[in-house]
Amino acid sequence: MRTVKLIVEKHPDGYVAYPLGLKGVVVAEGDSYEEALADVRSAIRFHIETFGRDASGV
Repeated sequence: MRTVKLIVEKHPDGYVAYPLGLKGVVVAEGDSYEEALADVRSAIRFHIETFGRDASGV
């Protein structure tokens, strides 16, 4: 499995997280850093399960 770098940004109304280098659009949000991180990890798993590793670039 390849390592994917995650970006978590703080915004006035919460946190937004997204992966770098993953084909397709995966974005997550949360009220806290931890929530956004957990949400983006879940979204990445769903993306890979749905589209496959080859289509996702991992």
